[in-house]
Amino acid sequence: MRILIAEDERDLNALLKKKLVSEGYSVDACFDGEEALDYLGAAEYDAVILDIMMPRRDGLEVLRQMRARGISAPVMFLTARDTIEDRVRGLDAGATDYLVKPFSFNELMARIRVMTREKYGSASSLLQVGDLTLDTSTQEVRRGDRRIELSAKEYALLRYLMMNRDMVLSRDMIENHVWNYDYEGGTNIVDVYIRYLRRKIDDGEEEKLIRTVRGRGYMIRED
Repeated sequence: MRILIAEDERDLNALLKKKLVSEGYSVDACFDGEEALDYLGAAEYDAVILDIMMPRRDGLEVLRQMRARGISAPVMFLTARDTIEDRVRGLDAGATDYLVKPFSFNELMARIRVMTREKYGSASSLLQVGDLTLDTSTQEVRRGDRRIELSAKEYALLRYLMMNRDMVLSRDMIENHVWNYDYEGGTNIVDVYIRYLRRKIDDGEEEKLIRTVRGRGYMIRED
């Protein structure tokens, strides 16, 4: 899942990015509202974290521009403003959630999981396809009784496939949601990581869950 952070406090920005990456998210980060709109115009994000008080354009203006452009990604405001009026103004502008600084990173992660679950229509933190399960709250992955260890990028790819189960996902769609602008690898990176996942998920199993749809991309489904 790909997340955009727009926060002008550079230390906090760096901490947020580091934490989200460690949780398996693909993250782009910027420091003002104008730059945030540039990012939003160039990629599709699964969630956006906006500071309200930013240079050039504040978070409320960024959100208004997003919604005017038809960008429906869920938005969480981070702000030091904690009055009821400020919260109501942010939520009325189209924000999904509102978190007051200082905050707990554990709470932030939980709220992001809720936002992304709602976007993909998932009611709980447990994703399941056949006997394959992925718990987004603990990052534990199992195939039946077998626990599967994944790298951060393998986990991000599997989570994206499972949140879109039974849907054909093109290589461009997968790359856009699982990798960010810092990526400088080869053009076949999606195929490489699909192979990695198949070795860990499907090798030795009677039912293969990760499918190739020739000429279109990949999907995960059970028979």
